[in-house]
Amino acid sequence: MHLMSGRIASIDPETESLEMTFDIGTDLCHSVDVVQGGFVTAMLDAAMSHAVFSMDDTVIGLSSLEISTRYLEVTRAGPCRAVGRIVRSSYKTAFLDGQLFSEDGRLLATAHSVAKLSRKKDAS
Repeated sequence: MHLMSGRIASIDPETESLEMTFDIGTDLCHSVDVVQGGFVTAMLDAAMSHAVFSMDDTVIGLSSLEISTRYLEVTRAGPCRAVGRIVRSSYKTAFLDGQLFSEDGRLLATAHSVAKLSRKKDAS
């Protein structure tokens, strides 16, 4: 998260969602200021994963089994905001959604993820 200046901005237990802010430098870009797609996915993955950790303190690890990213617009260097949300969660698996927005609120990319959850030994 340090590389992308990622920070948790807010947590909403009611909607099981979390918002993160990022400030992407041009060192993570190609074509001057276009953020490389892997970093777009990383921001979405971070927001979705942190949503799980913030909602359930028995989860100690999360492994992405599948991530699907849709790039709707070019993501340019600078500030942006990612929202991660738990769609459904069971003991071992979580289904997650994410959205990435530009500083002015344009939807840049979306993601869906399936993740395997690791829990504390005494969690049942």
